[in-house]
Order: sequence, then C-alpha cells, then structure tokens
Amino acid sequence: MGFLQIFRIALKSMTGSKVRTLLTMLGVIIGVATFITLVSLGEGTKKSISDSIQSMGTNLINISITGRNSNRNVTYKDLKDFAGQNTDEIEAVAPTVSGRVTLKYENKTWETSLEGTSPEYETVRNTPVQNGSRFITHMDVDYRQKVALLGTGVINNLFGPGRNPIGERIKINGEIFRVVGVLEQKSAGENYSLDDRIIIPISTAQRLLRSAQIRNFSVQARSPERVNAAMFKIQEFLLKTYKDDSAFRVQNQAEMLSRVDSVTGAMTAFLGAIAGISLLVGGIGIMNIMLVSVTERTREIGIRKAIGAKRKHILAQFLIESTVISCIGGLTGIMIGFLLAGVIPRFSSMTPVITSSSVLISFLVSAAVGIFFGIYPAGKASKLNPIEALRFE
Repeated sequence: MGFLQIFRIALKSMTGSKVRTLLTMLGVIIGVATFITLVSLGEGTKKSISDSIQSMGTNLINISITGRNSNRNVTYKDLKDFAGQNTDEIEAVAPTVSGRVTLKYENKTWETSLEGTSPEYETVRNTPVQNGSRFITHMDVDYRQKVALLGTGVINNLFGPGRNPIGERIKINGEIFRVVGVLEQKSAGENYSLDDRIIIPISTAQRLLRSAQIRNFSVQARSPERVNAAMFKIQEFLLKTYKDDSAFRVQNQAEMLSRVDSVTGAMTAFLGAIAGISLLVGGIGIMNIMLVSVTERTREIGIRKAIGAKRKHILAQFLIESTVISCIGGLTGIMIGFLLAGVIPRFSSMTPVITSSSVLISFLVSAAVGIFFGIYPAGKASKLNPIEALRFE
C-alpha cells in the first residue's frame, strides 16, 4: 500500500465526519490564532518603542538624578554653563521638569502629563511643531511666560478633532495659559500616547508644580562618534556636583534600545507561552477525538488487516489524519491571526506587527502537535488484533 493511497484513505475518513474534524481542529485554530495575535502585539509594542527612541537620534544621552538626600541640585544655568564649557563634545542640553496636571477649556477638562523644558528640547529630543505654531523661546523661560504647546491627543480631547487651538486660553491647574504651539503628531493621537502631553517653559513649570528640582535632562552629543566622550564629561560634572556616582544614571540610545529589546523580548516570549498553552489543549483534544475514532473504526481496522494491511499502514493512516487535521487548523489559525491583527488598530492605538518567524513557528508547532498527540492513538490502532477487531460490535 503506497503513501498516496494511505493519504487518500486518511482524507476520506476525515471528510466522512466533517463536524468531528472541525471540532478537532478548533483547539489548534484558537491556539495558533492566539499565538499570532499576542506575539504580533508584543512585536508591535517593541517596534513602536524602538522607533520612538531611534527617532531622537543616536547621539542622544539621557540623564536621571536618582539621589534623594543630596543638598545640591543642578539648575538650568548650571547645565547651560556646562554645555558652554564643553562645546567640542556637547551640542545642547535640555532639562525637564514633569508632572500630572488638569487642563480646562470652557466646560471641558482633561488630565495629562506636563513637561517643563527649554528651547533646546525641540532639537535635542526631536520634537518639532506643526506649521503656524512655535516652540518655547529663551524669553519665555527668562520671564516665566504662561505659554503652552499641546500634543494632538490633548487637542482632540480638550478642543475636538481638527480644531486649531493657537491663541486660545486654557487653564492648567487653575492658572491661565495661552496656546502658542501644536506638537507634531507622533502616533495616532490617542490617550496615553506620545501625543497626550503639554509642554511649557521650565521656569513656569517649576513654579506651577512647586518643584525647583531638575531630575531629568537630555544631552545631544556633537556626533555619534562623540557620545562616549560626552558621557565621560557628563559623569565628571555630576560626580563633582553630587559627590556620589549612585546619585545619577547616564544612558545613551544604544543602551536604551538594548534594554527595551530585552524587556519587550521577554514580554513577547511570555505572551507566546500563554498562547502555547492553548495549542497544548488543542493537542489533547486531537488525541481524545482520535482515540474515539479508533474505537469506532475497530471493525474497519480489522477488515483492513485481514485483507493484508500491515501495522505500519494503519499507523501511517491515523498519524496522517491527526497531522493533516492539525496543519489545516494551523493554517486556518494563521489566517484568523492576520485578520485579528488587521482589525485591532481600528479599535485601539496599538499596531500589531506580524513577523515571518512567528508565522513559521506557529505552523511548525501546530504540525508537531498533530504528530505528537497522534502517535498514541495511531499506535493503539496499529496494535489491534485483526480477529478481535472483527468481532468488535
């Protein structure tokens, strides 16, 4: 009995009981679709964060002040003087003071994140403004001007989509500010994205938030080749200021990308493992249905053995059945996964990214599930005694 003949017999047995075959596939379909969807969400998150970091340039250095007990704090003037003394390594420095604030316009309110910063922030953090608006100026900082730049997410929720807020007055924690700029859209403008924020002069923010401490600032090195030299100068400056190297953390973009890849990679693996449980359950379902099928087809197996079918032929038939069921379920699950990945962006700000490796892995795993969980039922069928099988009622 040739392989093609065995394959045809297996397919005929499957199509003879369509509902059972579909129910057997269901576990694999759900498992593969879940795997594709969850892994694509993890990859999408990874890509979004990586793109955001890379868009700021490879010569960006981020500094966080972690020490809480120091009597010394760096000021905006300290940072400007430091940058001016190290022009060979440093292009610009942009400090940041941040917090959560409540905005009000007419009868609408919205809670968002606020960043108080300097004019250098626009180039250091690659944060351009839309046409017809401007960024913070040195005059705004020097005279503590109450001016604000809004992200498109804030505009959508406070003014309404498509509204031009330039020149409008809004209240930030009860104080009146004039809108002078609109930040260029970074994502879909949804809540809690890069577009849901407001920027004001750092001097104004320190008074509004009642916090004069600068705990974060960004440094733009002269070039990617000067990043290490700039980091050395920064560490030297901060060590002289705080007398403790544990009071601050200095990170460049390469280190941040490596950390992001590590975290998001672990998250994607975790999501994939969760989806793998569904495939395991699907495999157990295949084994159970195949065992039932062996019991129901005992006389058929006996007849085939009586007319010359060998043990390997029976084994191959049932193993092919379980593998084909699993593979077709896997392909169907992949198609559903693609469909779900295409639908998700319409209902959320997340953009799934399906990789060829995740598709290949999900298909290979579904095939392996069919083979692994089909071995026992196939072996049981092949070991049946033909005489006892023919007597089976």
